[in-house]
Amino acid sequence: MSISILGIESSCDETAASVCRDGVILSNIIASQQVHSRYGGVVPELASRAHLQNILPVLDQALLKADVSLTDINAVAFTQAPGLIGSLLVGAQVAKSLAFSMNIPLIAVHHMQAHVLANLIGGNENPESVPAFPFLCLTVSGGHTQIVVCNSPSQMKVIGETTDDAAGEAFDKSAKILGLPYPGGPLIDQYASSGDPLRFKFPEPQIPGLNFSFSGLKTAILYFIQNEKAKTPYFIENNLPDICASIQGRIVSILLNKLKKAATQTGIKDICLAGGVAANKRLRKSFEETGKSLGWKTFIPKMEYCTDNAAMISVTGYYKYLDQEFSPLSVTVTARASW
Repeated sequence: MSISILGIESSCDETAASVCRDGVILSNIIASQQVHSRYGGVVPELASRAHLQNILPVLDQALLKADVSLTDINAVAFTQAPGLIGSLLVGAQVAKSLAFSMNIPLIAVHHMQAHVLANLIGGNENPESVPAFPFLCLTVSGGHTQIVVCNSPSQMKVIGETTDDAAGEAFDKSAKILGLPYPGGPLIDQYASSGDPLRFKFPEPQIPGLNFSFSGLKTAILYFIQNEKAKTPYFIENNLPDICASIQGRIVSILLNKLKKAATQTGIKDICLAGGVAANKRLRKSFEETGKSLGWKTFIPKMEYCTDNAAMISVTGYYKYLDQEFSPLSVTVTARASW
C-alpha cells in the first residue's frame, strides 16, 4: 500500500505545503512573504498574518499539483520547532485540524532534522543520488550552523554547532553593514561573483573542537568598514565586489575547515550540505572541490530543497510514519528545541 504524506512548513516567512508518496515528492509549493524587505528583517506579527492568508491556497495548490485529494493522505506532518511561535502556530493548527477531521496520524517534525533529510529526496527514484548511512551533514541557515552525524533517518547527533551567530546571520549582518537591503546574504553572493576573495583579510576564529563562532568575524568586518570609510568615504561603493568576495570567502573557509576536521575525526566519507546557506554558490563550489580533493562523496539538495520548504517536511514525515513516530493532538510548538 502506498503512503502519502502531506507536509506543512511555516517556521518563519515561507508558507509551504508538499505531498510525497512513498518518499517521492509529488508537489512542493512555497509562498514567499515580500512585506519584510521594507523593515530590514522578518517581523513576527506580519509573518503570522501572511501565513494565515497563504496557508489554505498553498495547501490547495499542493494537492492539485500532486493530483491527490485529502482522502488519499495517510498522515499530516508539520514543522513543530524551532521557529517563530506565531508562524509555527498557524501551520500546527491547520495540521491538527486536518489530522483530527480525517482521523489520520499527526507527525511533528524538527525543522533542522528535515533540512538534513532533504538530502534523501530522490533516493527512492535513484539510490545513487543520496548518501549512505552514516553520513555527515553541514547544516547552515539563518538561525543555525551545525555538523550532524546521521546514522539513520531517526538517529542523528549534533557534534558541532555555533556558539553565537549562525553563518546565515553573519552573511545578512555583514550585508547590513555594507548598506545592502534585506535579505542581504544572496546579494553578497551575487556581488562576490565578480570580486577577489583574497583582496581583504578577515580573521578566522580559533574555536576549539567542532564548534563555530561568527560574532567576532562580524565585529571585525564592522570595524574594518568603519576605518576604511573614515579614510575613503566611498570605499564600499568603489570596492563592493571585492569586499563581498572576501567576506564570503572567510565564512566559507570557516565552515569547510570545521567540516574537514569532523570528517577526519569520524572517518565518514559521505558528506552533505543542507539549509538555506547551502544555496550559496561559493559554498557549493568549494564544498564539491574540497570533497573531490579529499575523496569524499558529496551531496547537496536541489536549490528548491535548501531554503525553507515543505518537501523536506513531507519526506521526514514519511520516514517518521514508517517508524510509527506519531504525535498527539496536544503537541505544542516551540521556538527553540534540541533534537
